[in-house]
Amino acid sequence: MASRKDQKAELRREREEREAAAKAAARRRRLIGYAAGAAVVLAALIVAGVLLASGKDEGGQGMSGSGAVLPEDGEVPDQKVTDLEEAAKDAGCELESVRAKSREHTGDLAESVTYDSKPPASGKHYEVAAEDGEYEDPRDVKELVHALEHGRVIIWFRKTLPADERANLKALFDEDPYQMIITPDPTRMTYAVAATAWTADPQPNGTGQLLGCPRFTPAVFDAIRAFKDEHRSNGPEAVP
Repeated sequence: MASRKDQKAELRREREEREAAAKAAARRRRLIGYAAGAAVVLAALIVAGVLLASGKDEGGQGMSGSGAVLPEDGEVPDQKVTDLEEAAKDAGCELESVRAKSREHTGDLAESVTYDSKPPASGKHYEVAAEDGEYEDPRDVKELVHALEHGRVIIWFRKTLPADERANLKALFDEDPYQMIITPDPTRMTYAVAATAWTADPQPNGTGQLLGCPRFTPAVFDAIRAFKDEHRSNGPEAVP
């Protein structure tokens, strides 16, 4: 059986391949965007002109579409530190492990569940897990905890972070979104950014893992990357 060190090396290799593919796709999207940008601007000007000419008031509704909470075009530095403890220390983040008390399901989203940490890393959860991906409005925390049981890693952030920092977090997520979720924090955590995972050992309930970062600095990117490489795909309930 391959050692944990070998497994981590293989995970890093897979991540690097996914990062390269994601960056190539992003370049293609930018080229397409440049070509389409002029047409979009022209169309917007035409619509604005028609509205001004007609004197109609559209009610002043604000933007609420995709990208308002997790903007595009963020940037992330190249990874320099791969060791989790070292990366967390450099970023001023806290690492916490808490033995899970329950893997029980609930069929009631309205049920109140108390967790051992904010954001949660294990515990009783809803019977249907939140899907992988990005959320501008968070799912019920009990759905998110079920995703952790399936080996997912969740990046949580305060919705009050500046737009450029949220864009950079989105770019970090996009470079390697396999079995990942990024979501605003609904639990009033004390951290600016956090990541959680639920690992399988010890059986039967496993252990909740938390990376909590009081401040969002460039070093946080490596801390999240190292946390992800350490804990992803290692949940008590293995789900592809």
